[in-house]
Amino acid sequence: RERKRARSAMPPKGAKKPAAAQAGKAAKAVTAGIRSKKSSKVRKSATFHRPKTLKKERAPKYPRLSAPKGQKMDQFQIIKYPLTTESAMKKIEDNNTLVFITDVRANKQQISQAVKKMYDIACQKVNTLVRPDGVKKAYVRLTQDFDALDVANKIGII
Repeated sequence: RERKRARSAMPPKGAKKPAAAQAGKAAKAVTAGIRSKKSSKVRKSATFHRPKTLKKERAPKYPRLSAPKGQKMDQFQIIKYPLTTESAMKKIEDNNTLVFITDVRANKQQISQAVKKMYDIACQKVNTLVRPDGVKKAYVRLTQDFDALDVANKIGII
């Protein structure tokens, strides 16, 4: 059996507290009790809601990506090639409409902007459909200012 050493009542060297403060602490301990139990909070609900804590804004030390991602769909990716079938030629002559095979992921606004960038022409409207073989076809109707036959000659369809 080991004997427990009795601690000396002397304070450590250099750490002298005023006698009045020590006496006050001792009196408080005697009246309240050293291990007195705190009253627990009364819960009014059966469900526990996690308290809202401080949410700080992220301040990263370094960027998570080495370089920003480039744009995947440019005008050359969107428009693959013009269609030169008989029905497409009929559309060019009768309806002032050019027909293109486009990327499946491109929408009508992207197709319209790509045609404008590549051929310097204005589109009145764009109709699209996805063919049974999974390829998207776009019917690009030109405004009255542009003639589809002239544009087709410039592109090299006719």
